[in-house]
Amino acid sequence: MRAVRIDEFGGPEVLVPVEVPDPVVGPGQVLVRVAAAGVNRADALIRSGNYHRAGKPPLIPGVEGAGTVAALGEGVTGFTVGQRVVALDGVNSPGFYAELAVVPATQVTALPDGIDLTHAAALPVAWLSAWYCLRHLARVTKEDTVLVKAAASGVGSAAVQIAAETGARVIALAGSPEKAAWAGEFGAHATLDTSAHPDDAEVDEVLRLTEGRGADVVLDTVGGRAFGRSLREIGHGGRVVALANVALEPSTVDTRDFYPKNASILGFQLTNLQIHGGYDPRPDLRELAERVAAGTYRVSIETVVPLAEARAAHERLERRDNRGKIVIAVPGD
Repeated sequence: MRAVRIDEFGGPEVLVPVEVPDPVVGPGQVLVRVAAAGVNRADALIRSGNYHRAGKPPLIPGVEGAGTVAALGEGVTGFTVGQRVVALDGVNSPGFYAELAVVPATQVTALPDGIDLTHAAALPVAWLSAWYCLRHLARVTKEDTVLVKAAASGVGSAAVQIAAETGARVIALAGSPEKAAWAGEFGAHATLDTSAHPDDAEVDEVLRLTEGRGADVVLDTVGGRAFGRSLREIGHGGRVVALANVALEPSTVDTRDFYPKNASILGFQLTNLQIHGGYDPRPDLRELAERVAAGTYRVSIETVVPLAEARAAHERLERRDNRGKIVIAVPGD
């Protein structure tokens, strides 16, 4: 089969198209014929050797994808060959930057009619993360003001919609006026261009937009110095959910910024939640897919790149000027 493989850690140039043997489905597994694979920060961190759970090359990246069932392993029920599915895989497993991928059946979810495979491939990481953080961890309600950082990203644009659907007031932060305006189209009640309000000015503007109270929930997808600002932007009894550090830098925290407010800091990492927390992603993925199919949510796909050009997809991701998801299209026979 055709695949993109990492033979050594490095920049996007190490993503090399290769021919490799077809994977063989084992007990409890599903062989997926991949049609599309989502591109994520985790993929770039794996490629560069900066992901905490990544093994050693050679590796086929891609932690999420969608396609059709090609074969079922012993003991697998509830699926049929040819059925449309979306799947989430482990970091060190042969990933979805390939024509075929073997996935544990517990990581595979059947898709409803009304959602195509390209959009489905964008759900397992960005949308599932936003959903879990807002619905299960922060427990957002219509009484809340929710601050979404990097709101023009895949996670951010999903979070704006999920929070807005609950009836919460949403403030979307993004790094340019164009990105901020775009994020506002997903239901944000206010937007903030952080390039025009750097550092302390961001905190001041958030407090102005919340009439001095601060936000009830901050979804921090940036990390680094941004996390310290998140603690200053949260209000009394609020919840800061930290789920990334794309800044790849330490966060300096002053405990006086959050403990007097009785604020909570909640951490989220999807893979570890499944390994250590026993989280089964299938019910949430199924509900997300159904809501997308019904038109409740809109999955924004900015760029679709052919499998052989996966390098270009990573270059686009690392420029950080994309709005919405980047997806790799895997050509069929």
